Amino acid sequence: MNELKQYGIIPIRYKAIAGFLSSYKYPRNKVIMLEKSGQLIRLKKGLYIVSQDITNQSISKELIANHLYGPSYISLENALSHYGLIPERVYNTCSVTTKRKKSYDTPLGNFNYSSVPEKYFSIGIRQEIIQNSYAYLIASPEKALCDLIITKSGIRFQSIKSIKEFLLDDIRFDFNVIKDWNLDIINECCKHGYKKVELQLLSKYIKHECHI
Repeated sequence: MNELKQYGIIPIRYKAIAGFLSSYKYPRNKVIMLEKSGQLIRLKKGLYIVSQDITNQSISKELIANHLYGPSYISLENALSHYGLIPERVYNTCSVTTKRKKSYDTPLGNFNYSSVPEKYFSIGIRQEIIQNSYAYLIASPEKALCDLIITKSGIRFQSIKSIKEFLLDDIRFDFNVIKDWNLDIINECCKHGYKKVELQLLSKYIKHECHI
């Protein structure tokens, strides 16, 4: 069904598909058939994406993550890896939301969402535009690091030394690729997020080590 190609790589709701299939007596049965044939991929109840075999476009997990559970934006290890700040390859797609913590296991991989306060959420978010074709929301480098610190259990700092050990030894953070870091973002995160002591120490460490 090449008509599905018009939807591109944007996740689509069941109602939109059913409207498109209104000429069928039983649209739901047709959707099930399209899913079984691999033309539609079910992300969760009522949300689908068209197979890249139909669209001839690469599927964006980041775009899916924004639509799967929202409001949300890409962050944590995914954003840090995106900016080249950590060397590890990230297999799960990690996001931050104002809603409760949640995970989805889909045919396209696992999507994990960590919860943060509403006032904290809106700080340091940017839009990543891909080839003038689509866009998704992602944390700035500064915000992604703050998100990692405040949402991961067991991450606690009591000194500048412990911050340094975490960044350099635990996540192998690469300061060589930091450009134009904005400490205001970290300071705003400190005002509205969890783990204020840890974020204050982070701000001090980056300011002194990177001469910002």
